[in-house]
Amino acid sequence: MTEAIRVLHFADIHIGMENYGKTDPQTGLSSRVVDFLRRMDTMIEMARERDVDLVIFAGDAFKTRAPNPTYQREFAHRIRDLSELAPVVMLVGNHDLPPTQLKASSIEIYDTLRVPNVRVAADYEVFEVTTKRGPVAVGTAPYPIRSRMLEDERTAGMTIAQTDAMLQNILSDELERLAADADQYAMPRLLTGHFTVNGAVFGSERGIMLGRDIQVMLSSLADSRWDYVALGHIHKHQNLTKGQQGVPPVVYSGSMERIDFGEEGDPKGFCWVELARGETEWTFEALPARPFVTLTADLRRSANPTEQVLKLIKKHQLDEAVVRLQLELSAETEARLNETTIRDELKQAGVFQMAAIRKQIEQPVRARLGGSPEGLTPVELLERYLISKEIPLDRREALMDAAQNIIESATERE
Repeated sequence: MTEAIRVLHFADIHIGMENYGKTDPQTGLSSRVVDFLRRMDTMIEMARERDVDLVIFAGDAFKTRAPNPTYQREFAHRIRDLSELAPVVMLVGNHDLPPTQLKASSIEIYDTLRVPNVRVAADYEVFEVTTKRGPVAVGTAPYPIRSRMLEDERTAGMTIAQTDAMLQNILSDELERLAADADQYAMPRLLTGHFTVNGAVFGSERGIMLGRDIQVMLSSLADSRWDYVALGHIHKHQNLTKGQQGVPPVVYSGSMERIDFGEEGDPKGFCWVELARGETEWTFEALPARPFVTLTADLRRSANPTEQVLKLIKKHQLDEAVVRLQLELSAETEARLNETTIRDELKQAGVFQMAAIRKQIEQPVRARLGGSPEGLTPVELLERYLISKEIPLDRREALMDAAQNIIESATERE
């Protein structure tokens, strides 16, 4: 048996995410952008130490489809470093697509300049990649563009559901064609795709989604003609064929850095693959992503609410973490709560960023929804509005946290 091909699989960098950041004095960038870049640097060093043979980037380099030149430069530095180690295949994700049909994608420049050892995969195709430990057949399935996939189809009069079903069938046919093409190669075979697979568990990517998703059936990917399926698009790391026999690992590497509190408990990192025909092994390699920590306390009956929060803070390791407090209070305990003291304690604990102090004041539902708005804070007014619109609790909390962060940032600037 020949030696296994050593493959690095990562995705969803989203350079440009600045949630809960501040200006980094050394780089002039948002400190949260620096977080994402540092995760890449750590990954590249690990790939160098392990003598990587092939790099698969499964899409979404930037937050937006038109990233600023500084972000493009920082990402390019790291792609150059990877290309000096091994061939790099860069898949086009939904965030990499051009904003209009006639414009270039954010990663197309690597093909235009013919950057050595880098190939941008914008089409559904199979090709051979030569590595130092042997050849690999790579199939590429970039983010499905509706207009392109439906250009020869008649969709007039069809509902959205009918159009989506047609797209799903077309995509299944394309994936079957790729598997048939790969089956002609007597070598290890890897498919990389950027889309949502039916049954996958979502992360925070829903909140930054660009475009409407087409779901792919797992049966179109769990095909023994492939040895490993490297996916991007969903931020939560997961193996969709875990425990199944006779099928390849179908794996979302997940994103390498946390975006918001929706990813608070999720491990972040990349996948290391030992690719061999019919005998592939792989591991998930966790990276030291920025901690996000939610502290909750019921203070409605507390004799000393401030002291209770201070004790809660001391119980947790909060150094370099993004922290939010969610406090249940009565009108009486809210009046006794000293936020300045709490913020000072959080600074002493080494908190990287205080995201919000979210206060839920106990009061009758009629009082929350009705009555005069006079005397309410902007955040309380927003909460009243969201409740009146029957926004689900988890979505309401996310919006409230974001609003609190914006208001506090504006207050600090003033």
